[in-house]
This record gives sequence, structure tokens and C-alpha cells, in this order.
Amino acid sequence: MALITTENLRKVFPVRKRLFGGQEYVTAVDDVSFKIHRREVFGLVGESGSGKTTCGRLLLRLLEPTSGSIYYDGVDITKLTGRELLSFRRRVQMIFQNPYESLNPRFTVYDSVAEPLIIQRIADGEERRRRVIEALERVRLTPAESLLRRYPHELSGGQRQRVAIARALVTEPDFVVADEPVSMLDVSIRAGILNLMLDLRDDLDLTMLFITHDLAVARYMCDRIAVMHKGRIVELGSKEDVIENPQHPYTRALLSSVPRLHSLSKT
Repeated sequence: MALITTENLRKVFPVRKRLFGGQEYVTAVDDVSFKIHRREVFGLVGESGSGKTTCGRLLLRLLEPTSGSIYYDGVDITKLTGRELLSFRRRVQMIFQNPYESLNPRFTVYDSVAEPLIIQRIADGEERRRRVIEALERVRLTPAESLLRRYPHELSGGQRQRVAIARALVTEPDFVVADEPVSMLDVSIRAGILNLMLDLRDDLDLTMLFITHDLAVARYMCDRIAVMHKGRIVELGSKEDVIENPQHPYTRALLSSVPRLHSLSKT
């Protein structure tokens, strides 16, 4: 059964006004329809500017769609307001691309991870502290107590992204949008973060939209892959079908850009 269903999703942004004439617009997401099944890691792949991040933000109502519908567990979230919208946001979270920007430099680790609990009015006092420590231990930041009063500038890039993941999971969401979560990290620590996210999917029964420009990462992480180009989905299928038997020229172009060891000449 699908947890997320989008139907003819469209998002248009105004960019500037012409000197003589009306407003100019750019279409970031155009007629996008897909389903994400429960406990699935669904990959959204494409180059920069293809509309991937906009699509992910639309699913969480961080952006409002220009037209189309988004169904979460059978409910059209584009119509939610007030407490219903707040309740929905407790069940969904986002892991942003850049941990250097997504964490407030004036917040300690405890403040950052506890913030969603405060906004959602979940727990307080010792119970809030317990849940923060539990979230940090879940992402393998131990001993968690030693990190609570540290600031982002005192952490490594990998530690910052783990804090960001802990913040996303502290409200115990059902659905997570991971927007290029390893692209800003050193190659040496990417595999650890990717394996952590797969383990969390299994341990917490998470459903995940995984956004990336890297088909190799998508193949490792995802169950199904949708390829996005100029705001549209041009190919969708299992990761084996999309990578082993690509049908669209853009997908083949993406695959041709992935380095292969056998193609490197010996020196």
C-alpha cells in the first residue's frame, strides 16, 4: 500500500518582471505523479535544477503546490490547515543537504535535537532529555551526554549530519525526505552515513524519499528510482530496470557519467 501518492503535481515560481510586459515564471515541477510504498526507499535522481528538492519540499508542505494533489496515508495534505497540518508535520521530517547550514550555530546539540519536541509540544524536562539522548545514540553518537553542550563548530562534518538525522528522527516520524544527505561529506565517511540510514529504515519502519544526483548512490540505497529532468519524471522503475536497462536518453546520459574502474587507463 502506498504511503505517499502525488497526482499531476506542479510548482511554478515567479522569477522576475519584464521591463515591458508581465511576470516571467519558471516551472520547477511539472505534471509529476508517483507513489511511494510503505518502508520503501524511493530514489529521485537528476542533475542540479531538475526539480528534485522542490518535489521533496512539496511532499512535506514546506512549499505550496501550484496545482495537483499529494495524498499521505489517503489524506490530501494540500487541504490541511491548523492543528491537522501540525499533526501531519509531526509524522514527516526532512534531512537537509548541508549540515553546516541546517544546524543553527548558536544552538547546542541538545537545543537542535530538542527543538522539534518543543515545537510539537512532545515531552518536557527529563523526558525530553531522555528522548534527545536516545535519538543521538540511535545515530551512533556516543557517549551522547558528552555532546549535548557542544556547538556545531565543535563537531566534524559527519557528526553534524548525524545530529541532523537525530533531529529528524526525534519525533518518531513515518516518512523522511533525505535531500542529498551525503553530498557535502568527505568520501571516507559517506558509506557510514548511508549504512546508518538503511539500518534506521529497518529498525524504525521508515519510508524514505532519497534525493540524489548520483546513480551509484541511488543504486545502493533505493528500492525504486525515478529519474527527473526539467521538472518531469522521464523514467521510473526498480533500480535494476532503470540502471541495467535505461529507456530514456537522459537516463543513459546520467549513467555514462558514472566513473567505471575498467575505463581508467593504466599509468
